[in-house]
Formats: sequence, structure tokens, C-alpha cells
Amino acid sequence: MVFLSKAAAAREGRAKEARGEDGGGTGSDSEEPLHVASRLHAFNRFELKYLVPVDQAADIRDELAERMDTDPYSPVGGYGVWSLYYDTPQLRFYWEKIEGLKFRRKLRIRHYGNLDGVTDESPVCVEIKQRVNRVTQKRRITLPYGVARQLCDGREMVEHSAKESAFVQEVLELVIRLNLQPTAITGYQREALVGRTTDTGLRVTFDRRIRGRDRDFHFGLDTPENRFTIPPHLSVMEIKVNERTPHWITDLAARRNLNLVRISKYVQSIEAFGLAPRSVFHVDEADCPPSTPSEEPPLQQRPAQHDASLKVGAQ
Repeated sequence: MVFLSKAAAAREGRAKEARGEDGGGTGSDSEEPLHVASRLHAFNRFELKYLVPVDQAADIRDELAERMDTDPYSPVGGYGVWSLYYDTPQLRFYWEKIEGLKFRRKLRIRHYGNLDGVTDESPVCVEIKQRVNRVTQKRRITLPYGVARQLCDGREMVEHSAKESAFVQEVLELVIRLNLQPTAITGYQREALVGRTTDTGLRVTFDRRIRGRDRDFHFGLDTPENRFTIPPHLSVMEIKVNERTPHWITDLAARRNLNLVRISKYVQSIEAFGLAPRSVFHVDEADCPPSTPSEEPPLQQRPAQHDASLKVGAQ
């Protein structure tokens, strides 16, 4: 078994619980001592996505806050979410998404928070996200970053508990059989609201400043270069429910003329970096101009931007 410090494990456990991303675990999982670093989590949910101009997102968030609670563990302005996606040299996972296969999977390593000071001991999630018909399923374990890289990049078995064995074996089998390789990093600033007692399982997130890179696949780099992959005046609003979307949420979306979109931050990154042709699902700034003229050139004309201006928490 791999161990973290009690303080680090406790912080990670509280943050994930507050974000509503520990759902689906059994009662015995929730009763494990916090010094256990790698707890297996699995949960299913439905997801609805909308593109919302950043200047409108605050109004929508304020309206939602009348019936929902703000994530108590998230600082003002939200928290950073960074994901390293793995794919085959032929981009199998990308094409499965484009073709809309009813069953598809993705493998990623995810870090919550600022990337400053990330070390091999920093807790990250190794996660398999899969789609079965309309249901999104997630399974993951928390590992120290160095151990996660040993598993996914080094393709080596790592220490784990008995209940984590099937998941670790599945990850290792995927990376070896499909020759998975680091393909893209995505990052964004997330603000989240959670449902109250009458709307248990409801979660709404607003992701903004969505950017990433197609090289330098290490979270701990001092001077990474990222670029926006979705126009910076747009945010992605996601409604996540375990079963049924509350009627007042759908009423809000209709009243504000929000349109469902089929958008994937990973797909958007692959196409923004020119790793695949732009699909019909690609969000282009020309198709979604800001409400006020921007002095910045279109995304495709911008050079890669140094991460000094894109650090988590920067406004």
C-alpha cells in the first residue's frame, strides 16, 4: 500500500468529497482512515453541457445559488483542474468520441488545484472515464504523482490494495495493449455548486479559461506553454445528475436560451493543436464571437502563451 502524509490525504479527501466526486462509493469506503492514499471510487451520472459567455455565467450562477450551495472547499474564483489524457498513436479514443460509439473509454491523470509545487508526492487521480449509452461512468484511485506516472508512463505494476487490484490491472492492460501515450494536457478554472436536500446528486459546474498543451507532459514544469483551446470569452456549464434533471434547472436553461452542445475538452484540444481535422463539434471563435469586440487576434492566429499569464487562480 502506498501512503501519503495524513495532512495531504485529509486535504485531498475533503476536497473531493466537497466537489461531489466521491459518489458511488460504498459505506465501508467512506469509513476508511484518511491515511489510506488510494481509495477506489466509482460513480455514474448524466451530464448536460452548455456553452455560456463568461459575462453571463455570473448571472446564471447567482440564480442557481438561490437553490443550490456553493462548494464550501473551493476558494473565491474557483479551483484549478488539470488533466493529462492518454490515447493511442492513431487517436483511438478521440475517434470513438467523434463517431459517437455507445461504449467508449478514456484514461487520464487528474490534479486538482494549482500546479505550482507539484512533486512526485502530490496526490493525483488515475481515472478511467467511460460512456455507456447516455450514462457517464467514472472509476479512479488516488495515488502520489510519481506512482501514477510509474503506472501509466512506465507501464509498471504499482503497490495497491486488494480492492484496487481490478482497476490497476485494467489501467495497466489498457496502456500496454493499446500502446497508450500522453497526448494532451487540459486545464481550466472551475466553480461548482451542489444541490441541497431536495436535489441530492445535483451538481453544476462552470469551467472557464480552458487551455492546454500538446507537449511537455509533466504537471511540475516550471515554465510550461499553454494556449486557449476554447475562446476565452466562453465558459462550459455542466449539469450533472444521478437520475433526473430537476424541472427548475431545465426551465432556467430554456428561459436563458441555453442550447445543449456536444463538447469535449479533450476533443477540442486535439483539434485546436492540429492533431486531427476540426470536426462539426469544434467550437470556433468565428462561430461564437464575443458580445463586445476583442482586441486579441483569433485563437488560430495566436502564438502559444507562456503559462505565467495562465496560472491557476489568475484572473
